[in-house]
Amino acid sequence: MSSDAPAAPVAPPAELTTPDVWRGPDLAGSAAWRYALSPAEVDELLRAREAPAGKDMSAWTRADFPLPTLGPKIEGWLDELDRGRGFVLIRGFPVEAHDERTCTEIYWGVGLHMGRAVPQNTDGDLVGHIRDVGADPNAYGVRLYKTRAEQDFHTDGADIIGLFCLHAAKSGGVSRIVSSPAIFNRMVAERPDLVPVLFQSFPFDTQGQQKPGAKPWFDLPLCRMSEGRMRMFFIPWYIRESQQHPECPRLAPAQLEAVEFIERTANDPGLYLDMDFQPGDMQFLKNAAILHKRTAYEDWPEPERKCHLLRLWLVQESFSAGEEMLRKGIRQEA
Repeated sequence: MSSDAPAAPVAPPAELTTPDVWRGPDLAGSAAWRYALSPAEVDELLRAREAPAGKDMSAWTRADFPLPTLGPKIEGWLDELDRGRGFVLIRGFPVEAHDERTCTEIYWGVGLHMGRAVPQNTDGDLVGHIRDVGADPNAYGVRLYKTRAEQDFHTDGADIIGLFCLHAAKSGGVSRIVSSPAIFNRMVAERPDLVPVLFQSFPFDTQGQQKPGAKPWFDLPLCRMSEGRMRMFFIPWYIRESQQHPECPRLAPAQLEAVEFIERTANDPGLYLDMDFQPGDMQFLKNAAILHKRTAYEDWPEPERKCHLLRLWLVQESFSAGEEMLRKGIRQEA
């Protein structure tokens, strides 16, 4: 991500009433956010995967992956992400019947119909692999998705965050999501004095992924309003770790209180929603409206069964409350 100066903050609103304000317990038993692929739709995905005929996946365009039936439905998913509750779960692709390359290309093709992929690290990876590689979760700069440790509530980059489950964990590894606007409303009700703080600039540590010569943090407010929608960007450990740099602005007590309030509220069972991933599940979230978390997990001993998810960061220029800085992804090293 770049270190470009953020735009001037907009005055915070009163309580939000947009459809992306929801409570997890109210949705847990609902089928409205789940979509089950039919056998015909699975066949359409597999036929689309054959269409590029030897063309490298990175060079595919949307036209190279034709989805005459699913395409219009994906448009509906996009509308639900941007103007609805902000998330959707697509279930039923038979990953067990196909190799990793086929599954990756299917996922990439679906992504082409949802937006433009941006890099997730300085290596320029457009498809991320979420799995334990034995990294130390307590070491500076280690991305927690490379471990089995819990990842507390946070956002990523881009407009849409996608996960595709190839193999589920033996136990744990629950995907937990929460409505950012619902958290905001709780703050309005309980700590209105902290609401203006959300629209102030916060420092975020770059985890060593800044360009050569750039400062090791970037500045961004936690919240911003655009087109009647709120955008929340929140990675609490990046905020705290920014303070290791002497030249970085010091966090004010009210800023630390605001971060702690968001963390505490996000972890309220009365607000969050759990998704227990099954192989073949595709989850898509609107980054501006959803905080996500993964609980710690126990993995399978067999290498071929170990927990493995694919991730996409997608830019969708039509989305409300987008952030130009985040739409660049993580820039590659020079």
